[in-house]
Amino acid sequence: MDALILARMQFAANITFHILFPTITIGLGWLLLFFRLRWLKTRYGTDPAAEQGWLDAYRFWTKVFALSFALGVVSGITMSFQFGTNWPGYMERVGNIAGPLLGYEVLTAFFLEAGFLGIMLFGHGKVSEKVHLMSTFFVAFGTTLSAFWILALNSWMQTPAGYEIIDGIYHVKSWIEVILNPSFPYRFSHMVLASGLTCAFLITGLSAWQVLRGTGQRSAPRVMRVGLTLAALLIPVQIMVGDAHGLNTLEHQPAKIAAMEGVWDTERGAPLLLFAIPDAATRSNHFEVKIPKLASLILTHDANGEIKGLCAFGDAHPPALPVFLLIRPKEIGTFR
Repeated sequence: MDALILARMQFAANITFHILFPTITIGLGWLLLFFRLRWLKTRYGTDPAAEQGWLDAYRFWTKVFALSFALGVVSGITMSFQFGTNWPGYMERVGNIAGPLLGYEVLTAFFLEAGFLGIMLFGHGKVSEKVHLMSTFFVAFGTTLSAFWILALNSWMQTPAGYEIIDGIYHVKSWIEVILNPSFPYRFSHMVLASGLTCAFLITGLSAWQVLRGTGQRSAPRVMRVGLTLAALLIPVQIMVGDAHGLNTLEHQPAKIAAMEGVWDTERGAPLLLFAIPDAATRSNHFEVKIPKLASLILTHDANGEIKGLCAFGDAHPPALPVFLLIRPKEIGTFR
């Protein structure tokens, strides 16, 4: 393994741990706002139990949010350093674009989220209800805004736009094109929906466990219903967005798709490989387990659609073996 693969493995290990926590906080912030609004709505009603239930839910899940936020911050700081330590040459050339986007995330999102988090955690009863509600909103908005800037940078790295190269250094021609690059709408939507689904199953699972163990507060059944309803609403939307994201990737990053699917030669009616071992030396796959034409059907919506193979890109393609093997759990899970 060369230094590039080792650097990627190090970054992958870190982001695998890190990504769970911002995924939770993005969706959970808006759920906390929902619990807070429900409590305010029932506060002046005739059912005290309903009123207290939503407040209990808000207080319990605020603690989960705070813990996830703290772990996300600690693991995220390490990733910021890895950009420069693992790929200094790359960051030296694209720093005029990557640096400001990371700075915007810190200045407009992280400070907003962290600043109002203190009021949200410790201010109830010490500030007015409007101020506390506003704090909850800004925390939720801050988490989403943070995802906006990070996904803008990640998407630009995948589908760069709005730049020019002068003496080997990337310079911005249009910030609008940089931020709203071709894959950004799909990646951002996909991430926000994934966060909502993650939180839906998190609150459903934990609430169900509380009910079964008899340790839950009066809020557990209603929180479980909220989670199930949210999941039912978001799953079909995520399926459509994920499909659109796949079509976008096929259009702008065909070499990545070829590596993901283990396609070496350009072909029509490409099979979906459930398992294989890509061999870069022979430009072929060993021990294939496949479903005929399914990859073309999924990626092009045509059972005989054409998928360009890795051989068509010469040596300018991702390493087939790690990309193929790492994407298999997602591919098989999607098929199932």
